[in-house]
Amino acid sequence: MPSPYRAIFAAPGTKGFSAAGFLGRMPLSMMGIGVVTMVSQLTGRYGLAGALSATLAMSAAVIGPQISRLVDRHGQRRVLRPATFVALAAVAGLLICAQQRLPDWSLFVFAAGAGCVPSVGSMIRARWAEIYRGTSQQLHTAYSWESIVDEVCFIFGPIISIGLSTAWFPEAGPLIAAGFLLVGVFWLTAQRATEPVPHPREQHTGGTALRARGLQVLVVTFVATGAIFGAVDVVTVAFAEERGHKAAASLVLAVYALGSCLAGAVFGLLRLKGKASTRWLVGVCAMAVSMIPLQLAGSLPFLAVALFVAGLAIAPTMVTTMALVEQHVPRTKLTEGMTWTSTGLAVGVALGSSAAGWVVDASGAEAGYAVPVVAGALAAAVAFLGYRRLSGPVPTEGRAEDDGHRRTDDDERVA
Repeated sequence: MPSPYRAIFAAPGTKGFSAAGFLGRMPLSMMGIGVVTMVSQLTGRYGLAGALSATLAMSAAVIGPQISRLVDRHGQRRVLRPATFVALAAVAGLLICAQQRLPDWSLFVFAAGAGCVPSVGSMIRARWAEIYRGTSQQLHTAYSWESIVDEVCFIFGPIISIGLSTAWFPEAGPLIAAGFLLVGVFWLTAQRATEPVPHPREQHTGGTALRARGLQVLVVTFVATGAIFGAVDVVTVAFAEERGHKAAASLVLAVYALGSCLAGAVFGLLRLKGKASTRWLVGVCAMAVSMIPLQLAGSLPFLAVALFVAGLAIAPTMVTTMALVEQHVPRTKLTEGMTWTSTGLAVGVALGSSAAGWVVDASGAEAGYAVPVVAGALAAAVAFLGYRRLSGPVPTEGRAEDDGHRRTDDDERVA
């Protein structure tokens, strides 16, 4: 492991909570695609599969920030364990209804309940922020590391989920995802020494973290960005099935995540100068442009190469986003603020997967790749329009620091 990454793990407890976070985040990459694979296996209806995945993502988008707001006030252990039990019960109901071929409405009810899955990635990043607050280079490296962990989840998660659902039984992917969630959350919440100190209600002035103008730009942009991810997942499964190799979709999606993982690993080693907001804008535009070559995909190998290149822009953009959230959101609302970006992604995934499912049903998989192109264009447009909010001065009360001092010039800050 390169020395900057070794250095961040010198703090006691960091290895344990990062490992627990890895397990707890596996459902992020497994559950949605597992539901798509399960339903398409059982019914052959990609429209229904995409709509259920969208319902799951939309529910998480609504419930996730509320869970994180309670975490900021009461602590991770007291909130995450009950929320996880609710999510697991809903997943169990979804699988039973699917297996028993119960009416479609019952599937949607339990998919909505499964949205209680907590944003484990936000919990881990909040722990890093608590440990390395005020030391920008270490925090940059820590966020880069967690971005690598995210992408490792997306490399192996779809392989496990799609592979088990196609080779074992249709419900296997979501079932294993639920197991990962249970182990990860309970292992994480057992580690009390690194848990951020909760902030009493009286410290939570000013309402929700979403009132921060910079965070609003990030969230709206991430809605469009999430639509890219949701559409690519659904269309890639359909594209592979049309060519008689449905199980290969997991490998193609893994290559997409691999590109992001490698880019994130290199990005974490860099000492970057200049405005984080400028790097973020470039990253969003690069993600948008990278969707264009997918229109030319005529085979799975070409698609895999195109997605690998597209993945190179993801992790650096995500790392920079977390740095901007930490800059624009008050410390007492940091977990909530980080979760709002995940919420934006979840809403986008819901919209993108649903739209892609209907396009695939109507016109075929190749036509479905127009959906991420449109989503990428919208993301770039919103990023351009909101850039001034992110690059301009940040009010002192909007900062995530706890010492009350103003930070140095934005040029000294790393993503």
